[in-house]
Amino acid sequence: MVESALVDWSRLQFALTAGYHWIFVPLTLGLAVIMATMETIYVIKGDEFWKKTAKFWMKLFAINFAVGIATGIILEFEFGTNWSNYSWFVGDIFGAPLAIEGIFAFFMEATFFAVMFFGWEKVGKRFHLASTWFTGIGAAISAIWILIANSWMQHPVGMEFNPDTVRHEMIDFWALVLNPVAVSKFFHSWFSGWMTGAIFVIGISSWYLLRNRERRFALSSIRVAAIIGIIGTLAVMFSGDSSAVHVAKYQPMKLAAAEGLEDGGEKAPFSVVPGVEVPGVLSILATHDIYGYVPGINNILDGYTDNDGVTHLSAEEKMERGKIAIDAFGEYRALKDSDPSAAAEARATLEQNIEYFGYGYINSREELVPPVPLVYWAFRVMVGIGGLLLCLMVVVLWAERRKRLEGMRWLLWASLLSIPLVYLAGQAGWIVAEVGRQPWVIEGLLPTKAAISSVSVGAVQTTFFLFVAIFTLFLAIEIRILIKAIKEGPKTDVE
Repeated sequence: MVESALVDWSRLQFALTAGYHWIFVPLTLGLAVIMATMETIYVIKGDEFWKKTAKFWMKLFAINFAVGIATGIILEFEFGTNWSNYSWFVGDIFGAPLAIEGIFAFFMEATFFAVMFFGWEKVGKRFHLASTWFTGIGAAISAIWILIANSWMQHPVGMEFNPDTVRHEMIDFWALVLNPVAVSKFFHSWFSGWMTGAIFVIGISSWYLLRNRERRFALSSIRVAAIIGIIGTLAVMFSGDSSAVHVAKYQPMKLAAAEGLEDGGEKAPFSVVPGVEVPGVLSILATHDIYGYVPGINNILDGYTDNDGVTHLSAEEKMERGKIAIDAFGEYRALKDSDPSAAAEARATLEQNIEYFGYGYINSREELVPPVPLVYWAFRVMVGIGGLLLCLMVVVLWAERRKRLEGMRWLLWASLLSIPLVYLAGQAGWIVAEVGRQPWVIEGLLPTKAAISSVSVGAVQTTFFLFVAIFTLFLAIEIRILIKAIKEGPKTDVE
Protein backbone atom coordinates (compact mmCIF):
# COMPACT_ATOMS: atom_id res chain seq x y z
CA MET A 1 0.00 0.00 0.00
CA VAL A 2 1.38 3.39 -1.00
CA GLU A 3 1.81 5.73 1.95
CA SER A 4 -0.75 8.53 1.59
CA ALA A 5 1.70 11.10 2.97
CA LEU A 6 4.13 10.28 0.16
CA VAL A 7 1.42 10.84 -2.44
CA ASP A 8 0.36 14.12 -0.85
CA TRP A 9 3.89 15.50 -0.54
CA SER A 10 4.80 14.43 -4.08
CA ARG A 11 1.70 16.15 -5.42
CA LEU A 12 2.36 19.25 -3.35
CA GLN A 13 5.93 19.48 -4.60
CA PHE A 14 4.89 19.20 -8.23
CA ALA A 15 2.11 21.74 -7.71
CA LEU A 16 4.66 24.12 -6.19
CA THR A 17 7.18 23.83 -9.01
CA ALA A 18 4.58 23.86 -11.79
CA GLY A 19 2.78 26.82 -10.21
CA TYR A 20 5.99 28.82 -9.91
CA HIS A 21 6.94 28.00 -13.50
CA TRP A 22 3.55 29.19 -14.74
CA ILE A 23 4.19 32.61 -13.22
CA PHE A 24 6.75 33.22 -15.96
CA VAL A 25 5.32 31.38 -18.97
CA PRO A 26 2.22 33.50 -19.77
CA LEU A 27 4.17 36.75 -19.55
CA THR A 28 6.72 35.32 -22.00
CA LEU A 29 3.94 34.37 -24.43
CA GLY A 30 2.16 37.71 -24.14
CA LEU A 31 5.11 40.11 -24.10
CA ALA A 32 6.52 38.37 -27.17
CA VAL A 33 3.48 39.40 -29.22
CA ILE A 34 3.35 42.92 -27.80
CA MET A 35 7.04 43.77 -28.30
CA ALA A 36 7.02 42.23 -31.80
CA THR A 37 4.01 44.38 -32.69
CA MET A 38 5.82 47.48 -31.43
CA GLU A 39 8.94 46.65 -33.44
CA THR A 40 6.75 46.09 -36.51
CA ILE A 41 5.39 49.63 -36.08
CA TYR A 42 9.00 50.87 -35.84
CA VAL A 43 10.03 49.12 -39.06
CA ILE A 44 6.96 50.42 -40.91
CA LYS A 45 7.12 54.01 -39.63
CA GLY A 46 10.86 54.38 -39.08
CA ASP A 47 10.18 56.29 -35.84
CA GLU A 48 13.01 55.80 -33.32
CA PHE A 49 10.49 56.23 -30.51
CA TRP A 50 8.96 52.84 -31.32
CA LYS A 51 12.40 51.24 -31.43
CA LYS A 52 13.16 52.48 -27.91
CA THR A 53 9.71 51.41 -26.76
CA ALA A 54 10.16 47.89 -28.13
CA LYS A 55 13.67 47.63 -26.64
CA PHE A 56 12.37 48.51 -23.18
CA TRP A 57 9.74 45.77 -23.18
CA MET A 58 12.33 43.37 -24.64
CA LYS A 59 14.50 44.01 -21.60
CA LEU A 60 11.67 43.00 -19.27
CA PHE A 61 10.90 40.03 -21.54
CA ALA A 62 14.51 38.84 -21.30
CA ILE A 63 14.50 38.98 -17.50
CA ASN A 64 11.29 36.97 -17.30
CA PHE A 65 12.42 34.55 -20.03
CA ALA A 66 15.65 33.66 -18.20
CA VAL A 67 13.95 32.90 -14.89
CA GLY A 68 11.23 30.92 -16.67
CA ILE A 69 13.84 28.62 -18.20
CA ALA A 70 15.46 28.02 -14.81
CA THR A 71 12.17 27.04 -13.17
CA GLY A 72 11.14 24.81 -16.08
CA ILE A 73 14.27 22.65 -16.01
CA ILE A 74 13.49 21.36 -12.52
CA LEU A 75 10.04 20.18 -13.61
CA GLU A 76 11.40 17.68 -16.12
CA PHE A 77 13.71 16.11 -13.54
CA GLU A 78 10.79 15.62 -11.16
CA PHE A 79 9.18 13.10 -13.49
CA GLY A 80 12.12 10.79 -12.93
CA THR A 81 12.70 11.45 -9.24
CA ASN A 82 9.17 11.58 -7.82
CA TRP A 83 7.06 10.01 -10.57
CA SER A 84 9.16 7.15 -11.90
CA ASN A 85 6.22 4.73 -12.23
CA TYR A 86 4.44 7.28 -14.38
CA SER A 87 7.58 7.94 -16.43
CA TRP A 88 8.03 4.24 -17.16
CA PHE A 89 4.33 3.65 -17.86
CA VAL A 90 4.11 6.42 -20.49
CA GLY A 91 7.71 7.29 -21.34
CA ASP A 92 7.39 6.47 -25.03
CA ILE A 93 4.45 8.86 -25.42
CA PHE A 94 5.06 11.61 -22.90
CA GLY A 95 8.76 11.83 -23.69
CA ALA A 96 8.29 12.38 -27.44
CA PRO A 97 6.63 15.83 -27.30
CA LEU A 98 8.98 16.95 -24.52
CA ALA A 99 11.98 15.86 -26.61
CA ILE A 100 10.66 17.73 -29.65
CA GLU A 101 10.06 20.79 -27.48
CA GLY A 102 13.60 20.68 -26.14
CA ILE A 103 15.39 19.91 -29.41
CA PHE A 104 13.40 22.04 -31.84
CA ALA A 105 11.31 24.70 -30.10
CA PHE A 106 13.72 25.67 -27.34
CA PHE A 107 16.74 25.93 -29.63
CA MET A 108 14.71 27.94 -32.12
CA GLU A 109 13.61 30.22 -29.31
CA ALA A 110 17.13 30.58 -27.89
CA THR A 111 18.75 31.22 -31.28
CA PHE A 112 16.39 33.98 -32.33
CA PHE A 113 16.36 35.41 -28.81
CA ALA A 114 20.11 35.99 -29.08
CA VAL A 115 19.68 37.82 -32.39
CA MET A 116 16.74 39.79 -31.03
CA PHE A 117 18.42 40.89 -27.83
CA PHE A 118 22.00 41.41 -29.03
CA GLY A 119 21.47 42.05 -32.73
CA TRP A 120 20.43 45.70 -32.68
CA GLU A 121 22.69 47.65 -35.07
CA LYS A 122 24.35 44.33 -36.09
CA VAL A 123 21.68 42.99 -38.45
CA GLY A 124 19.18 44.66 -40.74
CA LYS A 125 15.84 45.98 -39.51
CA ARG A 126 13.78 43.33 -41.25
CA PHE A 127 15.99 40.47 -40.15
CA HIS A 128 15.87 41.73 -36.57
CA LEU A 129 12.09 42.05 -36.77
CA ALA A 130 11.85 38.49 -38.08
CA SER A 131 14.03 37.33 -35.17
CA THR A 132 11.70 39.02 -32.70
CA TRP A 133 8.64 37.37 -34.21
CA PHE A 134 10.38 33.99 -34.38
CA THR A 135 11.31 34.30 -30.71
CA GLY A 136 7.62 34.59 -29.92
CA ILE A 137 6.72 31.83 -32.36
CA GLY A 138 9.36 29.60 -30.75
CA ALA A 139 7.85 30.25 -27.33
CA ALA A 140 4.41 29.35 -28.69
CA ILE A 141 5.73 26.16 -30.33
CA SER A 142 7.39 25.23 -27.04
CA ALA A 143 4.04 25.66 -25.31
CA ILE A 144 2.32 23.56 -27.98
CA TRP A 145 4.45 20.48 -27.33
CA ILE A 146 4.24 20.74 -23.56
CA LEU A 147 0.47 21.12 -23.74
CA ILE A 148 0.23 18.18 -26.15
CA ALA A 149 1.91 16.07 -23.48
CA ASN A 150 -0.37 17.43 -20.77
CA SER A 151 -3.49 16.97 -22.90
CA TRP A 152 -2.63 13.33 -23.50
CA MET A 153 -2.82 12.88 -19.73
CA GLN A 154 -6.29 14.45 -19.79
CA HIS A 155 -7.50 12.46 -22.82
CA PRO A 156 -5.12 9.60 -23.75
CA VAL A 157 -5.20 8.74 -27.47
CA GLY A 158 -2.95 7.22 -30.12
CA MET A 159 -1.39 4.49 -27.99
CA GLU A 160 -1.73 0.90 -26.88
CA PHE A 161 -0.59 -0.96 -23.78
CA ASN A 162 2.25 -3.45 -24.24
CA PRO A 163 2.14 -6.00 -21.41
CA ASP A 164 5.62 -7.24 -22.29
CA THR A 165 7.26 -3.88 -21.61
CA VAL A 166 4.61 -2.77 -19.08
CA ARG A 167 4.15 0.57 -20.76
CA HIS A 168 1.95 2.43 -23.19
CA GLU A 169 3.50 2.82 -26.62
CA MET A 170 2.62 5.31 -29.34
CA ILE A 171 0.90 3.91 -32.43
CA ASP A 172 -0.49 7.12 -33.94
CA PHE A 173 1.67 10.24 -33.62
CA TRP A 174 -0.87 12.49 -35.33
CA ALA A 175 -3.67 11.38 -33.02
CA LEU A 176 -1.45 12.61 -30.19
CA VAL A 177 -0.68 15.92 -31.90
CA LEU A 178 -4.24 16.60 -33.07
CA ASN A 179 -5.85 15.54 -29.80
CA PRO A 180 -8.89 17.89 -29.58
CA VAL A 181 -8.09 18.59 -25.93
CA ALA A 182 -4.58 19.71 -26.92
CA VAL A 183 -5.85 22.08 -29.59
CA SER A 184 -8.30 23.90 -27.32
CA LYS A 185 -5.88 23.85 -24.37
CA PHE A 186 -3.08 25.41 -26.42
CA PHE A 187 -5.19 28.29 -27.71
CA HIS A 188 -6.69 28.84 -24.26
CA SER A 189 -3.23 28.99 -22.68
CA TRP A 190 -1.59 30.99 -25.46
CA PHE A 191 -4.26 33.67 -25.58
CA SER A 192 -4.31 33.85 -21.78
CA GLY A 193 -0.64 34.81 -22.19
CA TRP A 194 -1.72 37.70 -24.43
CA MET A 195 -4.02 38.80 -21.64
CA THR A 196 -1.26 38.50 -19.03
CA GLY A 197 1.21 40.44 -21.15
CA ALA A 198 -1.36 43.14 -21.85
CA ILE A 199 -2.29 43.65 -18.21
CA PHE A 200 1.40 43.73 -17.28
CA VAL A 201 2.18 46.40 -19.88
CA ILE A 202 -0.93 48.44 -19.05
CA GLY A 203 -0.16 48.26 -15.33
CA ILE A 204 3.49 49.31 -15.67
CA SER A 205 2.58 52.07 -18.13
CA SER A 206 -0.07 53.32 -15.70
CA TRP A 207 2.64 53.61 -13.05
CA TYR A 208 4.57 55.96 -15.34
CA LEU A 209 1.47 58.09 -15.86
CA LEU A 210 0.81 58.23 -12.12
CA ARG A 211 4.35 59.61 -11.72
CA ASN A 212 3.96 61.88 -14.76
CA ARG A 213 6.86 60.18 -16.55
CA GLU A 214 7.31 58.99 -20.14
CA ARG A 215 3.81 60.08 -21.17
CA ARG A 216 4.00 59.23 -24.86
CA PHE A 217 5.69 55.91 -24.14
CA ALA A 218 3.08 54.97 -21.54
CA LEU A 219 0.06 55.98 -23.62
CA SER A 220 1.39 54.28 -26.76
CA SER A 221 2.20 51.10 -24.85
CA ILE A 222 -1.26 51.09 -23.29
CA ARG A 223 -2.90 51.48 -26.69
CA VAL A 224 -1.02 48.53 -28.24
CA ALA A 225 -1.35 46.32 -25.16
CA ALA A 226 -5.06 47.00 -24.66
CA ILE A 227 -5.90 46.09 -28.25
CA ILE A 228 -3.87 42.87 -28.07
CA GLY A 229 -5.26 42.11 -24.61
CA ILE A 230 -8.88 42.53 -25.67
CA ILE A 231 -8.34 40.32 -28.72
CA GLY A 232 -6.58 37.74 -26.53
CA THR A 233 -9.27 37.75 -23.86
CA LEU A 234 -12.07 37.28 -26.39
CA ALA A 235 -10.06 34.40 -27.87
CA VAL A 236 -9.65 32.94 -24.37
CA MET A 237 -13.43 32.97 -24.00
CA PHE A 238 -13.91 31.30 -27.40
CA SER A 239 -11.29 28.61 -26.73
CA GLY A 240 -12.72 28.17 -23.23
CA ASP A 241 -16.07 27.35 -24.79
CA SER A 242 -14.39 24.68 -26.92
CA SER A 243 -12.56 23.37 -23.87
CA ALA A 244 -15.82 23.11 -21.92
CA VAL A 245 -17.30 20.86 -24.61
CA HIS A 246 -14.24 18.61 -24.53
CA VAL A 247 -14.21 18.43 -20.74
CA ALA A 248 -17.90 17.51 -20.75
CA LYS A 249 -17.22 14.72 -23.23
CA TYR A 250 -13.93 13.30 -21.97
CA GLN A 251 -13.78 14.36 -18.29
CA PRO A 252 -17.36 14.72 -17.06
CA MET A 253 -16.33 14.40 -13.41
CA LYS A 254 -14.12 17.48 -13.74
CA LEU A 255 -17.03 19.49 -15.13
CA ALA A 256 -19.37 18.25 -12.41
CA ALA A 257 -16.83 19.23 -9.75
CA ALA A 258 -16.27 22.66 -11.31
CA GLU A 259 -20.03 23.26 -11.11
CA GLY A 260 -20.64 21.51 -7.79
CA LEU A 261 -23.26 19.51 -9.69
CA GLU A 262 -24.36 16.49 -7.66
CA ASP A 263 -27.29 15.41 -9.84
CA GLY A 264 -27.36 16.39 -13.48
CA GLY A 265 -29.96 16.28 -16.22
CA GLU A 266 -31.23 18.21 -19.21
CA LYS A 267 -31.29 22.03 -19.06
CA ALA A 268 -28.56 21.75 -16.42
CA PRO A 269 -28.08 25.03 -14.53
CA PHE A 270 -24.87 27.05 -14.35
CA SER A 271 -23.94 27.89 -10.76
CA VAL A 272 -22.87 31.53 -10.42
CA VAL A 273 -22.24 31.07 -6.70
CA PRO A 274 -23.80 28.57 -4.29
CA GLY A 275 -27.56 29.12 -4.33
CA VAL A 276 -27.56 31.30 -7.46
CA GLU A 277 -28.11 29.31 -10.65
CA VAL A 278 -29.03 30.12 -14.25
CA PRO A 279 -31.15 27.30 -15.74
CA GLY A 280 -29.95 25.68 -18.96
CA VAL A 281 -26.67 27.57 -19.26
CA LEU A 282 -24.45 24.64 -18.26
CA SER A 283 -26.13 22.45 -20.88
CA ILE A 284 -25.43 25.12 -23.49
CA LEU A 285 -21.78 25.42 -22.45
CA ALA A 286 -21.23 21.66 -22.28
CA THR A 287 -23.24 20.48 -25.29
CA HIS A 288 -24.26 23.64 -27.21
CA ASP A 289 -27.84 22.51 -26.65
CA ILE A 290 -30.09 23.82 -23.88
CA TYR A 291 -31.66 20.36 -23.66
CA GLY A 292 -28.30 18.58 -23.63
CA TYR A 293 -27.81 16.10 -20.80
CA VAL A 294 -25.02 16.91 -18.33
CA PRO A 295 -24.27 14.22 -15.72
CA GLY A 296 -23.67 15.18 -12.11
CA ILE A 297 -21.28 13.54 -9.67
CA ASN A 298 -23.84 10.96 -8.54
CA ASN A 299 -24.86 10.15 -12.12
CA ILE A 300 -21.25 9.48 -13.08
CA LEU A 301 -20.70 7.24 -10.06
CA ASP A 302 -23.95 5.35 -10.64
CA GLY A 303 -23.53 5.03 -14.42
CA TYR A 304 -25.34 7.01 -17.12
CA THR A 305 -26.05 7.28 -20.84
CA ASP A 306 -24.56 10.32 -22.59
CA ASN A 307 -25.92 12.44 -25.43
CA ASP A 308 -24.38 10.12 -28.04
CA GLY A 309 -26.25 7.14 -26.61
CA VAL A 310 -23.12 5.62 -25.07
CA THR A 311 -23.72 3.90 -21.73
CA HIS A 312 -21.06 4.50 -19.09
CA LEU A 313 -20.55 1.92 -16.36
CA SER A 314 -20.97 2.63 -12.66
CA ALA A 315 -17.93 3.17 -10.46
CA GLU A 316 -18.26 -0.31 -8.99
CA GLU A 317 -18.43 -1.94 -12.43
CA LYS A 318 -15.39 -0.01 -13.60
CA MET A 319 -13.44 -1.00 -10.48
CA GLU A 320 -14.40 -4.64 -10.98
CA ARG A 321 -13.29 -4.63 -14.61
CA GLY A 322 -10.12 -2.81 -13.62
CA LYS A 323 -9.25 -5.55 -11.16
CA ILE A 324 -9.97 -8.14 -13.87
CA ALA A 325 -7.51 -6.30 -16.13
CA ILE A 326 -4.81 -6.19 -13.44
CA ASP A 327 -5.28 -9.88 -12.60
CA ALA A 328 -5.16 -10.80 -16.30
CA PHE A 329 -1.99 -8.77 -16.70
CA GLY A 330 -0.34 -10.59 -13.80
CA GLU A 331 -1.47 -13.95 -15.17
CA TYR A 332 -0.11 -13.13 -18.63
CA ARG A 333 3.27 -12.11 -17.21
CA ALA A 334 3.46 -15.32 -15.19
CA LEU A 335 2.44 -17.69 -18.01
CA LYS A 336 3.84 -16.15 -21.20
CA ASP A 337 6.97 -18.33 -21.14
CA SER A 338 5.58 -21.53 -19.61
CA ASP A 339 2.07 -21.73 -21.11
CA PRO A 340 1.63 -19.63 -24.28
CA SER A 341 -1.98 -20.75 -24.79
CA ALA A 342 -3.11 -19.71 -21.31
CA ALA A 343 -1.07 -16.53 -21.63
CA ALA A 344 -2.89 -15.68 -24.87
CA GLU A 345 -6.25 -16.07 -23.12
CA ALA A 346 -5.07 -13.84 -20.28
CA ARG A 347 -3.86 -11.23 -22.76
CA ALA A 348 -7.21 -11.28 -24.54
CA THR A 349 -8.95 -10.69 -21.20
CA LEU A 350 -6.55 -7.85 -20.48
CA GLU A 351 -7.23 -6.19 -23.83
CA GLN A 352 -11.00 -6.47 -23.30
CA ASN A 353 -10.72 -4.61 -19.99
CA ILE A 354 -7.67 -2.36 -20.54
CA GLU A 355 -9.91 0.72 -20.77
CA TYR A 356 -10.60 0.33 -17.05
CA PHE A 357 -7.09 -0.73 -15.99
CA GLY A 358 -6.57 2.25 -13.69
CA TYR A 359 -9.84 1.64 -11.85
CA GLY A 360 -8.33 -1.56 -10.46
CA TYR A 361 -6.26 0.60 -8.11
CA ILE A 362 -9.32 2.46 -6.80
CA ASN A 363 -10.74 1.14 -3.53
CA SER A 364 -13.98 3.12 -3.22
CA ARG A 365 -16.24 5.31 -5.33
CA GLU A 366 -15.45 8.28 -3.11
CA GLU A 367 -11.86 8.23 -4.40
CA LEU A 368 -13.16 9.10 -7.88
CA VAL A 369 -14.48 12.50 -6.78
CA PRO A 370 -11.96 15.39 -6.86
CA PRO A 371 -11.92 18.10 -4.14
CA VAL A 372 -15.13 19.82 -5.22
CA PRO A 373 -14.88 23.10 -3.21
CA LEU A 374 -11.36 23.83 -4.47
CA VAL A 375 -12.22 23.15 -8.12
CA TYR A 376 -15.56 24.97 -7.86
CA TRP A 377 -14.13 28.20 -6.46
CA ALA A 378 -10.98 28.12 -8.61
CA PHE A 379 -13.20 28.08 -11.70
CA ARG A 380 -15.13 31.11 -10.48
CA VAL A 381 -11.95 32.99 -9.63
CA MET A 382 -10.63 32.33 -13.15
CA VAL A 383 -13.83 33.34 -14.95
CA GLY A 384 -14.62 36.26 -12.64
CA ILE A 385 -11.18 37.84 -12.90
CA GLY A 386 -11.11 37.26 -16.65
CA GLY A 387 -14.37 39.12 -17.11
CA LEU A 388 -13.27 41.92 -14.80
CA LEU A 389 -9.98 42.44 -16.64
CA LEU A 390 -11.69 42.44 -20.03
CA CYS A 391 -13.92 45.27 -18.83
CA LEU A 392 -10.87 47.08 -17.44
CA MET A 393 -9.00 46.90 -20.76
CA VAL A 394 -12.03 48.12 -22.71
CA VAL A 395 -12.43 51.11 -20.37
CA VAL A 396 -8.69 51.86 -20.44
CA LEU A 397 -8.60 51.78 -24.24
CA TRP A 398 -11.71 53.99 -24.44
CA ALA A 399 -10.19 56.49 -21.99
CA GLU A 400 -6.88 56.53 -23.86
CA ARG A 401 -8.54 57.12 -27.21
CA ARG A 402 -10.66 59.91 -25.66
CA LYS A 403 -7.50 61.42 -24.12
CA ARG A 404 -9.03 61.14 -20.65
CA LEU A 405 -6.86 58.41 -19.17
CA GLU A 406 -4.27 60.64 -17.50
CA GLY A 407 -6.96 62.44 -15.55
CA MET A 408 -8.58 59.22 -14.30
CA ARG A 409 -6.13 58.34 -11.55
CA TRP A 410 -8.48 55.76 -10.06
CA LEU A 411 -8.35 53.87 -13.37
CA LEU A 412 -4.56 54.08 -13.47
CA TRP A 413 -4.38 52.67 -9.95
CA ALA A 414 -6.86 49.93 -10.87
CA SER A 415 -4.68 49.02 -13.86
CA LEU A 416 -1.54 48.86 -11.75
CA LEU A 417 -3.19 46.77 -9.03
CA SER A 418 -4.66 44.40 -11.62
CA ILE A 419 -1.24 42.86 -12.37
CA PRO A 420 -1.40 40.29 -9.55
CA LEU A 421 -5.03 39.50 -10.46
CA VAL A 422 -4.14 38.22 -13.93
CA TYR A 423 -1.60 35.85 -12.39
CA LEU A 424 -4.19 34.66 -9.87
CA ALA A 425 -6.58 33.88 -12.73
CA GLY A 426 -3.90 31.84 -14.49
CA GLN A 427 -3.08 29.82 -11.39
CA ALA A 428 -6.79 29.22 -10.76
CA GLY A 429 -7.18 27.90 -14.29
CA TRP A 430 -4.48 25.29 -13.76
CA ILE A 431 -6.05 24.29 -10.44
CA VAL A 432 -9.27 23.54 -12.32
CA ALA A 433 -7.38 21.58 -14.99
CA GLU A 434 -5.14 19.54 -12.70
CA VAL A 435 -6.99 19.17 -9.40
CA GLY A 436 -10.21 18.63 -11.34
CA ARG A 437 -8.90 15.40 -12.89
CA GLN A 438 -7.89 13.80 -9.61
CA PRO A 439 -7.48 10.97 -8.70
CA TRP A 440 -5.93 10.46 -12.14
CA VAL A 441 -2.50 11.19 -13.52
CA ILE A 442 -3.67 9.68 -16.81
CA GLU A 443 -7.45 9.87 -17.10
CA GLY A 444 -8.90 6.42 -16.41
CA LEU A 445 -5.59 4.59 -16.84
CA LEU A 446 -3.24 5.50 -13.99
CA PRO A 447 -4.26 6.96 -10.63
CA THR A 448 -1.92 9.36 -8.87
CA LYS A 449 -1.17 6.97 -6.03
CA ALA A 450 0.14 4.36 -8.49
CA ALA A 451 2.38 6.80 -10.36
CA ILE A 452 4.85 7.87 -7.69
CA SER A 453 8.40 6.72 -6.99
CA SER A 454 9.49 4.50 -4.11
CA VAL A 455 11.20 7.24 -2.15
CA SER A 456 10.89 8.26 1.47
CA VAL A 457 8.47 10.92 2.64
CA GLY A 458 11.38 12.69 4.30
CA ALA A 459 13.26 12.96 1.02
CA VAL A 460 10.28 14.55 -0.71
CA GLN A 461 9.69 16.92 2.21
CA THR A 462 13.34 17.98 2.17
CA THR A 463 13.34 18.75 -1.54
CA PHE A 464 9.96 20.47 -1.22
CA PHE A 465 11.26 23.04 1.25
CA LEU A 466 14.48 23.34 -0.74
CA PHE A 467 12.46 24.18 -3.84
CA VAL A 468 10.34 26.65 -1.86
CA ALA A 469 13.53 28.49 -0.94
CA ILE A 470 15.08 28.33 -4.42
CA PHE A 471 11.95 29.29 -6.34
CA THR A 472 11.08 32.10 -3.94
CA LEU A 473 14.63 33.39 -4.38
CA PHE A 474 14.22 33.24 -8.16
CA LEU A 475 10.96 35.16 -7.94
CA ALA A 476 12.40 37.76 -5.57
CA ILE A 477 15.41 38.27 -7.83
CA GLU A 478 13.22 38.69 -10.90
CA ILE A 479 10.93 41.18 -9.17
CA ARG A 480 13.90 43.18 -7.93
CA ILE A 481 15.55 43.30 -11.36
CA LEU A 482 12.23 44.18 -13.02
CA ILE A 483 11.59 47.00 -10.54
CA LYS A 484 15.08 48.38 -11.13
CA ALA A 485 14.59 48.30 -14.91
CA ILE A 486 11.14 49.88 -14.63
CA LYS A 487 12.42 52.68 -12.39
CA GLU A 488 15.18 53.43 -14.89
CA GLY A 489 12.51 53.68 -17.55
CA PRO A 490 12.65 53.42 -21.32
CA LYS A 491 14.35 56.80 -21.76
CA THR A 492 12.52 57.50 -24.98
CA ASP A 493 13.25 61.20 -24.48
CA VAL A 494 9.98 62.02 -26.20
CA GLU A 495 7.29 63.58 -24.04
